[in-house]
Amino acid sequence: MGAAIRTRIVKIGNSQGIRIPKPLLEQSGIDLDKEVEIEVEGDRLIVRVAPKIRVGWDEAFAAMAEQKDDILLDDVSTTNWDRVEWEW
Repeated sequence: MGAAIRTRIVKIGNSQGIRIPKPLLEQSGIDLDKEVEIEVEGDRLIVRVAPKIRVGWDEAFAAMAEQKDDILLDDVSTTNWDRVEWEW
């Protein structure tokens, strides 16, 4: 663990914030404009880069299709409304 740097919590509108010194951001690998997650762990705040949502889903769906594992589990049953009233 590196050297600790002291800072203050500051008011930002109706919220509070922490100014993170550039050397700490560089050391963490967190780039400016990256989305982050903040988690409370005991008396600590953990800040980390937020994982990208749905990363790998295209590959997973392609693999499912190859294995014929992408079929609906439930039978589709239509109603009279589906057949008569609904317009595609």
